[in-house]
Amino acid sequence: MPDSIRKVDYFKLMVPNQRGEAAKILKALRGAGVNLLAFSGFPRERRAQLDFIPEDTKPFVRAAKEAGIRLGKKKTCFLIQGIDKPGAMADILSRLAYAKINVTALDGVSAGQDRYGAILWVKPPDVTRAAKILRAT
Repeated sequence: MPDSIRKVDYFKLMVPNQRGEAAKILKALRGAGVNLLAFSGFPRERRAQLDFIPEDTKPFVRAAKEAGIRLGKKKTCFLIQGIDKPGAMADILSRLAYAKINVTALDGVSAGQDRYGAILWVKPPDVTRAAKILRAT
C-alpha cells in the first residue's frame, strides 16, 4: 500500500512554557469532542509553541474560541501515513529536494504495527507545488 499524503490545516498557539499549559488546552478540546490528527509542542525562546492538526477545522476553531484559546491563523502542512520501512521518508524528501522545495520542519514517528506517520511543513509559497509533487489529496 502506498503512503497516504494529504494537505491538512494546522494552527499554531504560543503559550507560557510552564507545566500543565498544554494539558489545560487539550482537556478543553477533549471536552468539546474535538479529535486531533496530530499535536506537537516544543519550547520556543521563553515560551512554548503548540501545533494542532484537527480532524475537522470548523469544530476545532469553534471549541477553541469557546474555551478562550487564541489561535494563530490557519495554515497548511502535510500529514503522511504509511507502512514503516527503512528509509520510509527518503523518497518523499528526495522528490521535494529535486523540485528545489525546502522542508521547513518534519516530525516523524513509528505508529507501531509496521505503520508510521509524519507531519511535514514547507513555506506557504511552496504548498501548492509540494502538493502536486507529493500527489497530496
